[in-house]
Amino acid sequence: MDSKPARPTPTEPGILAFHERCEAFYPADPVNASIAQQRKWYDALCAEFDAPSPAGLTRRDERVGERIPVRHYRPADVATETRILYIHGGGFVVGSLESHDAICAEVAHGARAELVSVDYRLAPEYIWPAAFEDCHEVLKSLLADRRPVVVAGDSAGGNLAAGIALRATVEGRPGIVGQVLIYPDLLGDLAGSSYVEMAEALGLSTKDVAYYREVRKAPVDNVFAHPLKADDLAGLPPAFITGAYFDPLRDDARGYAARLAQAGVDVTYREEPQMIHAWLRARHMSPGAREGFDHLVHGVARLVGTA
Repeated sequence: MDSKPARPTPTEPGILAFHERCEAFYPADPVNASIAQQRKWYDALCAEFDAPSPAGLTRRDERVGERIPVRHYRPADVATETRILYIHGGGFVVGSLESHDAICAEVAHGARAELVSVDYRLAPEYIWPAAFEDCHEVLKSLLADRRPVVVAGDSAGGNLAAGIALRATVEGRPGIVGQVLIYPDLLGDLAGSSYVEMAEALGLSTKDVAYYREVRKAPVDNVFAHPLKADDLAGLPPAFITGAYFDPLRDDARGYAARLAQAGVDVTYREEPQMIHAWLRARHMSPGAREGFDHLVHGVARLVGTA
């Protein structure tokens, strides 16, 4: 009988310690639990990795269209009129303004730009296109005053950021000057590439990815839900894309960066060689994650014009 292949695992002690700490709050098979339990675990996990707010940064909560909660982050030092629209990850199922609060604060502070985070509707209560439409509506509200916007997101949020950037380009809507995709799920083929190689990776398995996609129920022929399936990426805004080597979503990031470059889009791609999915949360305990986060913030700063 053939032995089971070894689980692909990084060697950096910091990221391994991060994963061990995560497992104390979030089990290896969370998708087997109820939605309510998944959200409870995720909220506890996010609270565990909270961080002090940058000095002088202020927050302001409001609703767009009297319905969609958003949070505005204004650093003490704002050096550009360009704003960042940040879309959180969480498999389209978990996550909120609170789950990514510290990350958003540090990105805004480091890039010296205002940032707006959106609390889009979650599946399974709200399936496709609810989350997409919420993010698109917030984008339109930001563009209405003719100030430039960089769209950004991690994981599921990376999917939504890529999708709204693609829609804006198709519809000829100006004002998006950059897109930042952080280990994005762009709905690549689950039967190929890193989905096979990293099927049992720490932090996120291919089985988990399949579950989140099924819960979301996005039509397979919609390119805004499946950005990798778009025939033409020409004209999209400049991009900074970062992936993690030990992540089933790795080749979504690689493939989209390559296709953008082929289409003539200015794209910077960076892959963190020792990182796993969701490494943003490890930025204060893993040297590799810290380095990756510094490059991310610089990539954002370059797109908003402060680098």
